[in-house]
Amino acid sequence: MSLYTGRGDDGNTDLRDASRVSKAGSRIGAYGTVDELNALVGTIRPTGDDDVDDTLAAVQNHLHVLQAEFANPSPGDDDPTIQAAHVERLEAWIDEFDAELPPLESFVLPGGSETGSALHHARTVCRRAERRAVALAEETGTIREQPLTYLNRLSDLLFALARLRNHREGVPEESPTY
Repeated sequence: MSLYTGRGDDGNTDLRDASRVSKAGSRIGAYGTVDELNALVGTIRPTGDDDVDDTLAAVQNHLHVLQAEFANPSPGDDDPTIQAAHVERLEAWIDEFDAELPPLESFVLPGGSETGSALHHARTVCRRAERRAVALAEETGTIREQPLTYLNRLSDLLFALARLRNHREGVPEESPTY
């Protein structure tokens, strides 16, 4: 199988249901940004912490499911979709990692260690993916609530992981000054 087909040379691409849409469309923007997030998370691993690496590996698989869901205008019962269990897993990880951290008393400037900074970067890309998904939902009315909730919660997890890696590496958090 060739890596190139030429089918996208005209600025269109295929969705999972074989319909053709513009590469500039909101659906492509949503799942393309999730793809960008997935690739960014892939650059963060390995972090040196098995629990963080295992979490990020699972998140990458979730993001692949999310991309498949966004690429499918009308998922059937057998198609991959983000479920409540995915969101619940994120919440359990957030609670687990947050328990290791000092209480958050103010806003935190993104940065710190190399891994902490990369996780903050991933959080901002996740927020952009969420905005694109919300725009797609508003435009088409076909996006379920679970993928939107998942992206919202994932940004919280990435924030917690950024704080965790900085904490484990002994890098102090900086608060903004006003």
